[in-house]
Amino acid sequence: MTAAHTIRPATASDVPALVDLAAATFPLACPASTPPEAMAEHIATKLNADVIGGWIADPAQFVLVADAGVAGRLDGYALATFGPCGDPEAALALEAAGAETHLIHELSKIYVRAEAHGGGLAGRLMEAAVSATRDAHGIGAVWLGTNDENLRAQAFYRRHGFTQVGARTFVVGGNRETDVVMLRRD
Repeated sequence: MTAAHTIRPATASDVPALVDLAAATFPLACPASTPPEAMAEHIATKLNADVIGGWIADPAQFVLVADAGVAGRLDGYALATFGPCGDPEAALALEAAGAETHLIHELSKIYVRAEAHGGGLAGRLMEAAVSATRDAHGIGAVWLGTNDENLRAQAFYRRHGFTQVGARTFVVGGNRETDVVMLRRD
C-alpha cells in the first residue's frame, strides 16, 4: 500500500483534505480517557482550515503529505518546524538531556490513517519531514511530544532513534494530558 504513496510538500489546495485527515487521525493518538468533546474542540480550534493553511504558508514550517493519487484524499501528514522550543516544560527536559533549545527541530505532528498503519508509510513520512527541516536549517537534534499512554507511537519513535528525556503537559480541548518528550540527536 505504501509504495503507491507519493510524499510531497503540502499546498494550499490540500487544506480541505488535510482538515478531513486531521479530524480522522487526531483521535487515534488520544488515550481512551480523553473525552470526545475535548477531542472535537481540539480539532475545531487547532486543526481547522485557517490553522492548517497557516502552517503551509509559513516558510519555517514543513508540511508533507502522503498522497495515494485519489482526488481529495490524503493518507498521512507530518509537520516539522525549526526555531526556539516553544514549550517551557519540554525545553527543561531537553536542556536536562543536553540539547540546545534556542534553535531546535521539532516533529510537531505526524498522523497516518488507521488503514495505512503497519506498512512503513509513517516512517517514510517522518524521515521526509525531518530531512526537509534539516535540509533548510542544518543538522541538529529533533524533539517531539506524544501522549504517555500512546505506547504504539512511543515504540515507533524509538525504532526511529528517539529516546524519552522527560514529560510535559499537553491540553486537548481543555483536558490536561501528559506527554512524553522524546529526542533524536543524529
